[in-house]
Amino acid sequence: MARAARGGQGLARVAVVVRAGAAPLWWLGVCAAAIGLLVPGLTGRRIGVLAGAALFIVATAVVATVRRKRYRVLAGAAARAGKHDVLQDRAVTVRVWRRGHRWWLLGAAVVALLSSFAVPVAGGLLLAGVGAGLRLKAAWLGRRERDADTLLWVRVDWLARDGGRPAAPSVKGYRATGIAAGDAAPGGARRRTAALV
Repeated sequence: MARAARGGQGLARVAVVVRAGAAPLWWLGVCAAAIGLLVPGLTGRRIGVLAGAALFIVATAVVATVRRKRYRVLAGAAARAGKHDVLQDRAVTVRVWRRGHRWWLLGAAVVALLSSFAVPVAGGLLLAGVGAGLRLKAAWLGRRERDADTLLWVRVDWLARDGGRPAAPSVKGYRATGIAAGDAAPGGARRRTAALV
């Protein structure tokens, strides 16, 4: 976790925090769904796959759109980051989030696997849908950042206070920097460096 210089705050990219859970949820869900195909379950595989597809679509749509108004309000009122604020690296932000949620991720994967004995595949596709929704939400934040030519940051102490959620009630506001700050591109992906010529 970034340590702030005297008078400053440690800041993590909002889009990186949102995106941090996308990949593990997606892959855990895909793996759980694949294993679920091997289990007939109570409903049978066909019904399980159809139910899972519906859950995937619903979960993706809900997660991608939930609390967007809160993000807009916080982004609209974002204050400029100070010169003593410390910008946390993308890798550190992802590692902190995943370490703090590792038991939740493991528990969700176990539940998705066990659900296959009742409805094959469905639990895994639900989990994958949550991951896909987080990825879409991060992409939406990235479009906002590009349009405003501004990157959004949140204080790491506020994140730690409320489970790593960048739009939680404990988050009182965002900080803003220029588009070139930090090591993550708009939307939270790794920043691509230009090839040397």
